[in-house]
Amino acid sequence: MSTAAPVTAAPANAAVSAADDCALAIGTRLGEFEIERVLGAGGFGIVYLALDHTLRRRVAIKEYVPSSLAVRNRGATLSLRSVADAATFAAGLRSFINEARLLASFDHPALVKVHRFWEENGTAYMAMPYYAGRTLKEVRRGMAQPPDEAWMQGFVQPLLGALEVLHAQHVYHRDISPDNIMLLSDGQPLLLDFGSARKVVSDAATQSLTAILKPHFAPIEQYADITTFPQGPWTDLYALGAVVHFMLKDALPMPAALRAMQDDLPLLAHDAASRFLAAIDWSLAVHPKDRPDSVATLRRAIGGEIVPPLPSRRGAPTVIAAPASAEGFWPQTLPAPPPVRSKRNAIAWVAGLAVLLMGATGVANWALSRRDAPVATAAAPVAAPVRRPAPVAAAPVPVPIPMKAAATPVPPMIAVLAETSAQAVTPPKPKPSAPAAGKPKPKTAAAAAATGPTALDECAAKNFLMRPMCVRRACEQPALRIQPQCVQMREQDEMRAQTQLSR
Repeated sequence: MSTAAPVTAAPANAAVSAADDCALAIGTRLGEFEIERVLGAGGFGIVYLALDHTLRRRVAIKEYVPSSLAVRNRGATLSLRSVADAATFAAGLRSFINEARLLASFDHPALVKVHRFWEENGTAYMAMPYYAGRTLKEVRRGMAQPPDEAWMQGFVQPLLGALEVLHAQHVYHRDISPDNIMLLSDGQPLLLDFGSARKVVSDAATQSLTAILKPHFAPIEQYADITTFPQGPWTDLYALGAVVHFMLKDALPMPAALRAMQDDLPLLAHDAASRFLAAIDWSLAVHPKDRPDSVATLRRAIGGEIVPPLPSRRGAPTVIAAPASAEGFWPQTLPAPPPVRSKRNAIAWVAGLAVLLMGATGVANWALSRRDAPVATAAAPVAAPVRRPAPVAAAPVPVPIPMKAAATPVPPMIAVLAETSAQAVTPPKPKPSAPAAGKPKPKTAAAAAATGPTALDECAAKNFLMRPMCVRRACEQPALRIQPQCVQMREQDEMRAQTQLSR
């Protein structure tokens, strides 16, 4: 293994070149590897097809080449475009080596293998097997219609196995997307690009992770470098669910940052949909605590051992055990909770009932007034109304004068209330002089009625809804017809009758 060459600053007149211009020339030797051609180039690296002269096999070699920071100086050596970029270049180099070291420690068919990695020419390299295939993004672009569930499970299950291997070592990919998943010629998926992968240890200081994300596939916890929203297995499961959503809808999923304000991402499961789609909807919950907490939990949901929570994505999920069924899995539907009547609804209900009772009372009073109107007219000549004397100017409290006529009839209830008020402010009448001795005064019916409590007195204890009806019925008694309150009521009935006849 060659030693790392120091990175020197490029001359001031060094031209800015593209990544392809920074590529190693064909035939360049890197130890036992000979560069044959360029397979691909990105903003941070170049991938070559090379021949391993020792083992007589072709391999893929990835070189760390940040084209915005470095340029190929002479031969295979890289030079910085500016000395000010030295710290940024060094940080990217450490991330590249971390990616190679992680991949070299794992062995799974869906994970890229790393034969070895080393530092040389002021940069770093990793040698990997040469894989022939297309990315999932390219595969979807060539499909005329969405794939079926069997096809989807064909690449999801191997990827879940790869994630389970990573998560067991507290390593999280954090950059799963359609262009980072390759489908080989035999249909085997391969998880690529571990540049954003991080290993989280027990030290609390390392729990804060840098936000490296693709907006349409990254969960909400990757948008902030905080420990209150920790990243974990649920982070990769969200991204995998977003990839499935992209494959089925052929559209980029709604970013999690927008879903946190208003979640308009359409659900994949409808009615009696498959358990697979219901599990994917579960993994796409916005809040981390509302998603499956591990690959094993998501697999149990796909296998029908547990039922995913209702897809409202609100509140903490509740996992319900699914009963065994020979006919397969059917998601259980929880019964809808009974409606809760709010305080506002109760007040509106009581107010409506009160209005209904008042309306019924008004109709009853109107019917009684229509029935008693002819009687009051016929009885008027027999029982002449008692005229109240005009109020004296010096009187401390004015006495109201009964109305003779009105353009608008006065409701009975208001007339009774007015009469009651008038009686409350009317001064007491002077008592008549005592009769001469030996000449007892005969008692009339009215006088007999006035000596004790009458039916009108009992009406005073009624509520304001029942008092008018009680007074009207009491005034029908012959002994009470000459009472001022009853006389005024008959006058008002007479005036109403005359007003209706004049119309």
